[in-house]
Parts: sequence; C-alpha cells; structure tokens
Amino acid sequence: MVTTNDQSESNKVQRKTYVEHHGKVAEAGDRFKHVMAIALDPISKYENGIIRCITSRQGNVEIGGYIDRSELHTIKGNSLEHFIIGERLKMRNEDEIIKQVGGEDLDFIGLEDPDIFIDEHTGLTHIYFTMPFLSKKENMSLVNLGHAVGNDLNSLEMTLPVLTAEYKTNACAKEVSISPLNRLGVRNNLIESSAYEEGIWYSTVRIAIAKDLGKSWEFGETVFHPNEHKIPWIAGHASPGPLLPKTFIDLGKGRMLGIINGREANQIIGKNIKYGMFSVGLFVYDYENGKIEWVSPKPLIQDSLAKTITFASQFIETNKGMGILYAHVDDSFVRAYTLYAEGIRSLLPF
Repeated sequence: MVTTNDQSESNKVQRKTYVEHHGKVAEAGDRFKHVMAIALDPISKYENGIIRCITSRQGNVEIGGYIDRSELHTIKGNSLEHFIIGERLKMRNEDEIIKQVGGEDLDFIGLEDPDIFIDEHTGLTHIYFTMPFLSKKENMSLVNLGHAVGNDLNSLEMTLPVLTAEYKTNACAKEVSISPLNRLGVRNNLIESSAYEEGIWYSTVRIAIAKDLGKSWEFGETVFHPNEHKIPWIAGHASPGPLLPKTFIDLGKGRMLGIINGREANQIIGKNIKYGMFSVGLFVYDYENGKIEWVSPKPLIQDSLAKTITFASQFIETNKGMGILYAHVDDSFVRAYTLYAEGIRSLLPF
C-alpha cells in the first residue's frame, strides 16, 4: 500500500511517504500466536535482535483490562524483512532483580517491549524493557523501565530498573527513546508515562533525565499530554517511538524528527473501556532543552489490517532518503514499512 500526502493546499505535488510491505517480519512457528515490539542490534548489522512474545492473553486488546504475559526472545534474520524467533533472552541476575523489585505482593507478568542502544563511548550494549507487575492486593499495576548491560546480546546482566514506577501517582515508565547528549552531557530521554485526571487514564510522554545510561535516571517534566493538545488521533494515549537519524532527515542543531505512537480517546461502552485506534505519527523534538515542538495533526501510518493498533518500535536507515520502520499490528505481528525522507519532510511545518 502506498500513502501520499500534500504539504499544503497550495502545494499540489504529492510525494510518497511510505510503502507497507506484504507479510509478516517474524516467524514463530507454532510456539507463539502473538509477537510484537521488535528491536534490532546495530553491532550485528541488524541481523540479530530481540522480540516480545506473548505466552498468554487474557481479554481483548480492544477492551481495557486485558492482560498479556510475555517473554523476550532472540531473533535472527536473513534479510531486514524476515527473522526467525530463537530462544528466550538470557540475562544474568534476572531472577534476583525481579524478586527484589516485586517482592511478595506483586505478580510479575513478564518482560515487554525491548529497546537496544549501543553506547558510542564505551561500546557497551544497553537493553531497556518494560518490567510490569500487578498488585496482588489492589486493582493496580506498577510498570518500571528495566535495564540490562553487556558487551553484546550474549553477555547481558540485568540491573535494577533505571526508572521505578511512582507508587503514589502510579506513573509508569516504559517505551524509552534514547536522546543524544546535550551540551551539558545529559540525555533528555523520552518515556511513556501516565496521568489520571477526572476519572480518565492518559498515556503521556515524559522526560527521563539520564546522566549515566546504566544507573538510576530521574523523572522529568511531562512534555506531551493528550488532553492538553486536543489532536483527535492522539487524544487518549501517546508513546514515544524511535528518533530518526539526522542522516535521514536533518532538522538542525539540537533537534530531531521522531516517530510518535498515538491513540484516539477511549470510549465508555457500558462498564467497559473501548480503546480507540492506535496510529503512527511524527513529532519534532528539541533534545537540547527537552521540549516537543510539534506533533503531526494527522497520523502517518495506519496498517491496512489493523483493527485497533499500529505501534512503531524500530527504524533502520537503508539508503539515502530511505529506511525501514517496524511496527506491530494489534499486538499480534510485526510489519515493515519503507519510509521516504522527501515525502515525510513535505509534511513538516518548517
């Protein structure tokens, strides 16, 4: 499927922004019905990586309250469009850290949604992932941003989470986007967090201040709240996706173009919360000062088969002006899309 967009009413020249690839990126055989959230390893030239595999699903992904239990597995590809799912990802100290964080009162439901980042100064491989727990005593969850580090994917050791959920506010920490260092030597990373207002839960985008990639980070300000901006496609939930390299689209010093995942406002149907459509859009990030300057008024991608979710997790630049974006559809399979820099640039406000 090819999607085209106009820059403005006065500009009638249409440019291709993306092409949806046919088929599924990851093959799981008979082991898993649902897989999602692919992360590829730059050290292996993107031949290896990690994927989230759903081991059990309780409920419906379109209705609030569903529970997925997950594992992280390795993947190996013979191209950027085809990967085979391997064994469960091994990390030293995993059991000890999970027990230390969860204690006796929390039910751990499995690691989720990995990201891989290579520290350009040390060469170390850092893995970030969602570490979610359900309370055994209260109707609540605690969602932390977990971390592991090693020389490569085969030598990882889990550490304590870099961000731990705030118990009083139940603000979560997940889905990290690693920012470049700013002039102060600090990374104004972005995370998905949460806010509860007038009986409604929102997913928000918040700064996570990191002075060290592997040690404890600080919660910063909320920089995008769906309820404050009233953009229909991202009116209920927002989550930061990958920042696009400056070699793909360069917005100048201190700025990067990024992918943002957004969901329409929830609907209340009887006693149930029905989720709106999750789509993939664009945003401009001032990483120097930790400010989101712009979010696209319309989504960029809605998968042709999506009933409720298109959610981007990884971008790989492949040629000049081209790259592959990976997104999962309805939390069930991973799709690849080719992005075109010229067409995407035509959508930007400057």
